[in-house]
Amino acid sequence: MTQYENLERLVIFDVDGTTVDAFHAIEMAFLRHDMDIGDIDRFQKRRKLFKFIGGLREFPTNLRHQFGKQSRKRLRETLTEVYRHEACLYPGIDLLLRKLLDMPDIRVGLITRNVTIEPEKTLQCLFQRHGIGTDEFDYFACIPLKENKTKHLRFARQSFAINPARAYACGDEYSDYQAAISAGMHPFVVSYGFESGARLTKKFEVPGEVISTSPAEFINRLTHALNLPGEAAYLQQDSRKATTP
Repeated sequence: MTQYENLERLVIFDVDGTTVDAFHAIEMAFLRHDMDIGDIDRFQKRRKLFKFIGGLREFPTNLRHQFGKQSRKRLRETLTEVYRHEACLYPGIDLLLRKLLDMPDIRVGLITRNVTIEPEKTLQCLFQRHGIGTDEFDYFACIPLKENKTKHLRFARQSFAINPARAYACGDEYSDYQAAISAGMHPFVVSYGFESGARLTKKFEVPGEVISTSPAEFINRLTHALNLPGEAAYLQQDSRKATTP
């Protein structure tokens, strides 16, 4: 029988679509190349292969602009610049991360399949603009686009000898949910990122009870689960303020 000698907790965050507003970053990069990614509702419904080339309406124009290695290279360079200098964390996420990073009994990690150039440097720039250093995280992994997250989540949990019942993985896609379960961690899933609530529940049968429909709801659920209910109301209030024009 496994014995856990510490009472630490672990929270691993997906980056794109969970903590970082990836859709609007992609949208900005596309527009600078005279391309259109479409609206977020249609974006969320597409299969992974088509998310970065648009739907039926946008496909012909986008394909013409992305034809050839040099075109794709320039688009990736633009996306990298947008991420480093303009992309943002979702409202309230910076406050949530700051609070968790300051908690002595909570290990905090990031795991990402970010497609920009030198993603470690890209995310360092992005988080630094929000007053958070990526070196503050206990675990930080940039993995290939097609690689499953399960082994990385399990490695992080086992490295810190965390009881699986005290480990949480947060993501925005069915694959994130599946990886969390496979790694023996409790899943937190959001439906404001790369996959909609309808797609998560109807196509993949992800329980609605683990899905948050907004950053504020996600913040509230996570802080409550971590026994920080007093912080939840504060963070949620600040999230609403951040979205007020």
